[in-house]
Amino acid sequence: MSRMVHGLRIGAVFGIVIVIVIEIHLQAGRASSLTPPYCVASAYRQFDFWAGDWDVFEVGNSVQVAHARVDLILDGCVLREKYQGTDGHEGQSFTMYDASRNLWHQSWVTNRGEMLEIEGKVEGDEMVLSGKDHAKGELVRGAWKLVNGGVRETAVTSTDGGKTWKRWFDLMFLARPDGKADVIVVPGTTADDKKDDKKIVAALDTEYQAAVKNNDAPTMDRILADEFALVTGSGKIYSKADLLAEARSGRVHYERQDDADQTVRAWGDTAVVTARLTEKGTDDGKRFEYEVWFSDTYVRTASGWRYAFAQSSLPLPPGSR
Repeated sequence: MSRMVHGLRIGAVFGIVIVIVIEIHLQAGRASSLTPPYCVASAYRQFDFWAGDWDVFEVGNSVQVAHARVDLILDGCVLREKYQGTDGHEGQSFTMYDASRNLWHQSWVTNRGEMLEIEGKVEGDEMVLSGKDHAKGELVRGAWKLVNGGVRETAVTSTDGGKTWKRWFDLMFLARPDGKADVIVVPGTTADDKKDDKKIVAALDTEYQAAVKNNDAPTMDRILADEFALVTGSGKIYSKADLLAEARSGRVHYERQDDADQTVRAWGDTAVVTARLTEKGTDDGKRFEYEVWFSDTYVRTASGWRYAFAQSSLPLPPGSR
């Protein structure tokens, strides 16, 4: 009888322990469910339209310049962008809403040692962020907006404290087709790779000519190799520093700076662009208009294709082809 009572007492004790353990877990679950979620206010969702897996193009150009993946991370509090350019330029940005200041903040870093911090808020139908590029001493302003199911990102820079602005880039993010590889393969030596090389160099050369027309020194600086040289038909030689100084001076105003009959030939890590260039405008107020044939040599470097050498003909006789 006493053994039975003792057994019942032990069973009761174990039963009480189990009940206590279950209650502790229930209380912990209730406490966890009562923890308030973060980043759920509507302001935190203003930039969600940028999240996605994107193929990136220069506006007006069908040649892809990058792949970008933008994900919501850290329980939806942060947008992380992973950008991989076809020219080897890679970067990541981290963007979040700072409720204490009612501002969006973005930090951008790259494999070229670049860093940029910009801040701002929604203006109309755009997310507009601005700041200063301390390495270049320029103001930067970027804008993102939804366009036909994609996202258009434009950026401008200013060297005079915001009095005037120049185009930096104008990109269109288009949803990546299902099943397409996530990684852009560095161009190699296959026939398909050679076609890709030609497209990349052609787009880069077109971008450079547009930069010259707009006196866009930052874009010219990015494309030109440090050892760049231009030899004209008259025998004059210009360096990278010469061309950048001219662009920054604003001395030359172009009405036309475009080419035709563009042909790209590629051999491994070297590519040559030939085309017929038309230039029209004013230089220190003096009008000019002429056409030349030119050849531009690009070389593949560790950081992508760079414009290394150029040679132009003398001005062509009017009406010649």
